[in-house]
Amino acid sequence: MADGAPLLEARGLTVVLGGVRALDGLDLALAPGLRTIVLGANGAGKSVLLRTLHGLVAPTAGEIRWHGNGRRARQAMVFQRPVMLRRSALANVEYALAVAGVPRPVRESRARDALGRVGLSAVAGRSARVLSGGEQQRLALARAWALEPEILFLDEPTASLDPGAAAEVERVVAAIAAAGTRIVMTTHNLGQARRLADEIVFLHAGRATEQTAADRFFEHPLSPEAEQYLKGELPWK
Repeated sequence: MADGAPLLEARGLTVVLGGVRALDGLDLALAPGLRTIVLGANGAGKSVLLRTLHGLVAPTAGEIRWHGNGRRARQAMVFQRPVMLRRSALANVEYALAVAGVPRPVRESRARDALGRVGLSAVAGRSARVLSGGEQQRLALARAWALEPEILFLDEPTASLDPGAAAEVERVVAAIAAAGTRIVMTTHNLGQARRLADEIVFLHAGRATEQTAADRFFEHPLSPEAEQYLKGELPWK
């Protein structure tokens, strides 16, 4: 990929679900190396955008280009309520590696390393489904991180967690970004957005009305919708 070339571009991205335009001609370019937080009111299209970029939702119109040449980046996605397999925490990560085609001889060591990086080594043998909500979310992050993705989509990963568990997840997200993975994350928590974001993408009615540096967005939002949102005059989720 040439210097300065976007990792991902969306052009005229439109998604119609149940007769509703969830995304409406959205344009977006994501350069490597940043942490992008996607903000917007309820129904703005945040989750649909992430699912579409990840490939879970097919666009009705428009295109998504990876690296400018059509090759999809290695990617992963973590949801607000991740699904845990009925097996140990370690086996959950190993299964993800197996699906990704990682050779069996290296799966366990790679899975244990991922668990260690998110602070879950001590529960490697415990059933994933009995872990706390915060531990399950960190396990989901370990499962994704073990895949060594170039880009990681996170859809409100702390929305259902208490402040302590949310802080642990934020720490892991920052570590994943520091290791070189491109982060694209939705949240309704403005404090979290300030802590984590390098840039903000603000969605309104299925369009990206702003894409700018985080400090500039919070100090001088350009669109009236973003200004209303920051003042609490639009719904936060």
